[in-house]
Amino acid sequence: QVQLVESGGGLVPAGGSLRLSCAASGIMLELDAMGWYRQAPGKQRELVATITSGGRTNYADSVKGRFTISRDTAKNTVYLQMNSLKPEDTAVYYCNAERRRWPPFDYWGQGTQVTVSS
Repeated sequence: QVQLVESGGGLVPAGGSLRLSCAASGIMLELDAMGWYRQAPGKQRELVATITSGGRTNYADSVKGRFTISRDTAKNTVYLQMNSLKPEDTAVYYCNAERRRWPPFDYWGQGTQVTVSS
């Protein structure tokens, strides 16, 4: 059974930092990418950051320079270091694990709440 278990969310004042972790288990095939997405109340889910198996990263413009994604490929674990947090970063953050080659698949974590107070 595939599981993506997220941790590290919480309440932090503006300007603070949090580090999210996501450990994927039960995945027998090599992943092509892992990443983080977020969904604020009343808004659509949006990309925050992704990292490929080769280490290539991609960030939303709104988090560039503040967030850093990293990955332990051997452990199928992805991290998101979030610095200089803003109230607009408040959202539920979801971990994603993706395989684009055959057979493709796409798994999601249950989400972890990040709340940034002003």
